[in-house]
This record gives sequence, structure tokens and C-alpha cells, in this order.
Amino acid sequence: MSSQTLDIGVVIVTYRTAQMTIKSLESIDRQRLGAGYVARVVVVDNASGDAPEIRRAIDAHGWGSWATVLESDRNGGFAYGNNLGIRKLRESGSPAYFHILNPDTELLSGAIQELVAFMEANPAVGVAGSSFKNPDGSDWHIAFRFPGLISQMIDGIAFGPVTAVFRNRVVARVMTQVNQRVDWLCGASMLVRPAVIEATGGMDENFFLYFEETDFCRRALIAGYPSWYVPGSLVMHHCGGSTQITGKAEGKKRLPGYWFASRRRYFVVAFGVPQAMLIDAVAISSLALGHVKRLLLGRMSTAVPHFLRDLIRESILWPGNRNIPAALCTATRAEPRNS
Repeated sequence: MSSQTLDIGVVIVTYRTAQMTIKSLESIDRQRLGAGYVARVVVVDNASGDAPEIRRAIDAHGWGSWATVLESDRNGGFAYGNNLGIRKLRESGSPAYFHILNPDTELLSGAIQELVAFMEANPAVGVAGSSFKNPDGSDWHIAFRFPGLISQMIDGIAFGPVTAVFRNRVVARVMTQVNQRVDWLCGASMLVRPAVIEATGGMDENFFLYFEETDFCRRALIAGYPSWYVPGSLVMHHCGGSTQITGKAEGKKRLPGYWFASRRRYFVVAFGVPQAMLIDAVAISSLALGHVKRLLLGRMSTAVPHFLRDLIRESILWPGNRNIPAALCTATRAEPRNS
């Protein structure tokens, strides 16, 4: 690592997660000053009313020298909030790295240090992501491949032999304890090189929630900046704490309309409208087969409620769902890695 002290700018976007955000700030405080770096934080309140409670905690703990709260005038989503935080950090000098951090995370010992050390040793890497632990102590060592036609078929059918044949196209990758290049990373903890922000313009704010980190890593790769998984950086993730959609305890929930809108946009900007239509046709057909299989096996409880119906309604196959600027419909494709 460089002998100079590196400025790490942390962005936390909160929406009705004040208490979780305060816990996350407590974990940052324990490792804010590390070997060769110092971290400062901007908490973006996405018009949820969290700001007063978080400010009181900052004052009470004496964190005011390194943590500030920025109130957004609207809830523009995860990408919007992060871009807002990045711009705020740059007002006092661009950091050496930006750390995108979810409000429902707590940094475990050395989490920032490991990411910074890896990025300093690998200047060609654009984004480095952490590994995670669940609150019950179990591991969540997952990174991802870019989704596409084959992965949509696999997900829809949900049939073991098919998954085994196409295992190198399954989106979720169970990772080992080795630094590895991946397609994209969980946006709950990502260290981003400023050159990636310059090259991509930041996260696409047309994604309200979900798929924004997939798209961001895809565009970073197109710009020449790959993403790497760094398991030595370990973060506690209260999964679903900020969205109330993906938490384990509640079981499977119906997905909101913005999830489908983000999915639709991702496939259009990544593949173009004709290919996105083919992907949806395959996804719907595969889901229908998977639906029949679950019915026959009595396993309907394992399915996301109303998913097939919602996917059909929100599909790019319908002309009314193609309200995406034409300039984005022929975007350069980032080829997925099979490893």
C-alpha cells in the first residue's frame, strides 16, 4: 500500500433505517482510522425523515468531524442516493476511493483495510466487494455472473439436472476464500475507484432499486475496470433490513413493481430490445414449466408469490413496457465470465 494516507469516502443511503444506520456508523468508528487510510462518511437520507435521529446520534457520539447527513429532496432510489453522496464527498476533495455501504451492514474487523489494500495492490481493478455474514453467524459468500437468456431459463425451470448442466451460467456464485474476478458484486459493500465514476457517470439513476449494481459493474467492465471479490473483507449484513423484501425470517414475498421495472431496464440496456424480448419469452416459458413442476410436487410454497403473473404483466414483450430511450437500447454488451 502507498505510504500516503488515503482518503476513503463512505456513502450510506438510508430510507427509514435510522437505527441500522447508526449501528453501521458505530462499526465504521471502530476502524475509521486504519493503516494508511482515514474514512469519512456521508449519510444520505432519501427523504424518509431519518436525518434528525441520525444527526442526534452523530452529535451524541462525537462523530461530527467525520460523519455528516445530507437530506435528499426526494426518494430517488439507491443509485440516486449514492450519486448524491458521491457528489457531496467531492465537494471537500475527491477521495482516493468511494465505499458504497448499505445501512443494514456492520463492518467487521479489517473490512475497510482489506478492500483498500487489495485495490492499492491491483490498480487495474475498478470495484472490490466484501464477503458477508448473516446475523445468525452463517456465511454468505456469494458473488455473481451477469444474468442472461440461459440464466433466466435455469431460474425459471428450477430443475437440478438442468442447473447442473448449465452451472457456469447460474447467476449466484458460491465463492471460496480466494480473491477472484467476478462479473458483479453485492452493492451492500463495494469499494469503487474514482476513475470508474468518471468513466461511467456513476450509477444509473433510472434504476430505482435492484439491478443498479449489476448494471454499474457491467458498465465498469465495458470501460475497462473489472470487479473482484475480496473475501478478507467481512461485513455483517442484515439482509433485507433496508427493503424488507429479502429477509429470511419473513419467507418469500411478492416482489414490488420497481423490481420488475429494474429487471426490464437492465435487459434492454444490456442486450437491446429484440434480445430482451427473447429473454422474457424464455423466462416466462421456463417459469411456466417450473410452475407445473411445483404443482405436481406440492412445492408451491417455495415459489415467489405471483411471480409468473407479475413477470408476464411487466414484460418487455408488451409495447407499453418499452418506454426506454432508444439510445440505450443498443448498449454495448459485457460478456459474462464462465469461471
